[in-house]
Amino acid sequence: MSGGPPRMPAPVCLIENAEEGLRTVESALNILRGIQQPLVVVAVVGLYRTGKSYLMNRLAGKQSGFALGSTLESKTKGIWMWCVPHPSKTGHTLLLLDTEGLGDVDKGDPKNDAWIFCLAVLLSSTLVYNSRGTIDNQAIEKLHYVAELTGSIRIKSEAGGDEEDCEFVRFFPSFVWAVRDFTLERKIDGRNVSEDEYLDFALKLKKGQATPVMTYNQPRLCIRNFFPTRKCFTFPFPTIACNMAQLDSMAEADLFPDFHSVTGRFCSYVFAESRVKTVQGGHEVNGSRFSHLVKIYVDTINSGNVPCLENAVVAMAEIENQSAVNKGFSLYEQGMGDLSKTFPMDVETVSAEHNRLDGLAMQEFLKCSFKDEKGKYMTQLGDMVSKLYEQLITQNMEASEMLCQKLLLDLYAPMASNIQQGSYARAGGYEIYCRDRDAMVAKYRQHDKKGMKGEEVLQKFLQERNAEANFILKADETLTESDKKMAEALEQAKVQEQVVKAEQQRSQDLQCALEDERRSKEERIRRLEEKMEEEKKLLRKEFEQALESKMKEQKEMLEKGFKDQVEIMGQEIKELKNEFDKIKKAYPKKNKPMTKIGGDINSLLHKMFIH
Repeated sequence: MSGGPPRMPAPVCLIENAEEGLRTVESALNILRGIQQPLVVVAVVGLYRTGKSYLMNRLAGKQSGFALGSTLESKTKGIWMWCVPHPSKTGHTLLLLDTEGLGDVDKGDPKNDAWIFCLAVLLSSTLVYNSRGTIDNQAIEKLHYVAELTGSIRIKSEAGGDEEDCEFVRFFPSFVWAVRDFTLERKIDGRNVSEDEYLDFALKLKKGQATPVMTYNQPRLCIRNFFPTRKCFTFPFPTIACNMAQLDSMAEADLFPDFHSVTGRFCSYVFAESRVKTVQGGHEVNGSRFSHLVKIYVDTINSGNVPCLENAVVAMAEIENQSAVNKGFSLYEQGMGDLSKTFPMDVETVSAEHNRLDGLAMQEFLKCSFKDEKGKYMTQLGDMVSKLYEQLITQNMEASEMLCQKLLLDLYAPMASNIQQGSYARAGGYEIYCRDRDAMVAKYRQHDKKGMKGEEVLQKFLQERNAEANFILKADETLTESDKKMAEALEQAKVQEQVVKAEQQRSQDLQCALEDERRSKEERIRRLEEKMEEEKKLLRKEFEQALESKMKEQKEMLEKGFKDQVEIMGQEIKELKNEFDKIKKAYPKKNKPMTKIGGDINSLLHKMFIH
């Protein structure tokens, strides 16, 4: 499918973990830039040597690909990606991110693991946390990176810290805990429980305000509060211990049936429930936008700053909107460039093609742009189109003028020869002159490719021949003085008649162009308003999902008697609603940014046609 992922026989490195720090790989970014489909991004994180890569390979529909490794050494360094067509969502690309194992003793920088985890959260729409054994307190403590996220990620450029905690759920991915090599019975108080109930039990909070209790609760609260949904899968051993090193080459029939069953459920869940990656405002991310996000986040980390979602989206929007302007203008420029090769032509044809291509350019812009809230980039596109249109109108007029002047000179050539030979300087010569001139004008009018300057050039030509006609008139001895006066008045009337025709053509051309431009501008306004309404709906959906997650968690806290948490979450819900109201008020109102969109074509047309 057009705009889909290229064939990737194996994963490639997206972010290198070099000695000097994290570094994006340009060849991988180029692959992403070519993907115009929406991305469903699944990232896996976890301690090294826990089998993360195997799950990613299965999601890719392959037995091998991401390096598994069978020693104590971590095989995956940095973040690797694999882009494949989504198996169940037509027109979507599944982007799999396999991250470097956390807790590798060979790492020198203790912050490295935190940034790898942070990037996995920032870039994914589903985050898979892979661990071994059981979900006990020790396993949750190893997930301390979650509790550190508030210090590693900012939502807004001007705010930070606890003020933003309630908003993380708007932007964080869904959370899936994959427990590997699970050997225990899933029982709580003697009752068999589901995998999700097992996870909820592991994330159960303790009551009290003592420091040990708060330390115990903190990572559990972060998982509950930050991630909009939680899911758990417990995987038994895949095969006998001696075969573990050959896991990537083993046939499915050689794996334990229970392991194969859980793996199938895991993949089905991820395919069905993982959403398209979105950024602030609910905007879907394609490969091109994702490549900008990766570069922006990595550059921010390398500069020593904390990644900020708002800044990243603003920077990405600027890049994408400028690209959208260029794409739209390129389409218009190419189309009008092809048209200009056939100049001169009438204004109706030029104006109609201008409006058609202007509409296509706007359509292309709106398809690629987002968060152009003040219409800055749409105005830029309109101004670029207007400037080129002005040049093309001038070019068409010049071509028309040149053609009409040449046509008149060619048609007038026999008359000029007659004048030079004195053919009209005799009795009855004026009548012959007028007959030849009228025949020449008739032939001129029959020419259907004169363009916009046809009548005006003829007007000037006849005015220039006026003295010539009067000379021949006065030299004609067959005419009385009365005849000559009547003929001279008739000559002036013909010249004035042509002046009126030229003015009528200019007026008609101007009205045609203005009417077409009015319709075109109304269409641009309509499309932009539709775009704004669409973005408002995305924003509303983003907040509704966040509020739904918060209220669900609040209800659970209420049922379990955690009154303090209920009050805290009530305040967070209130803050989310206030934030939504604030953003709605700041969002452009209908018709507000439209006044300059498309450039000042009206004054331009007046200037071109009248002057």
